[in-house]
Amino acid sequence: MDGGLGIIGWIVLGGLAGWVASMFAGTNARQGLLGNIIAGIIGGVVGGWVFGLFGGAGVTGFNFWSFFVAVVGAVIVLFIWKAISGRSAK
Repeated sequence: MDGGLGIIGWIVLGGLAGWVASMFAGTNARQGLLGNIIAGIIGGVVGGWVFGLFGGAGVTGFNFWSFFVAVVGAVIVLFIWKAISGRSAK
């Protein structure tokens, strides 16, 4: 899970990616800072795995590509979470 980032880098990248993903998923109003960070960090791992399946690179450091991978992964995580928990976007 390193990807060239330290723990602070993962928290910052995860928080930003989780926040953007929560706006796409419609969960921003109820998710909060900690939820954004957790969704973004898990999203970075999930996104890296998904992009790896298609031959792409995952999280490579603190850069735009890693942010994009984490956002895509976090959107996947949030939609799966909404489906499991039965929460609607409203």
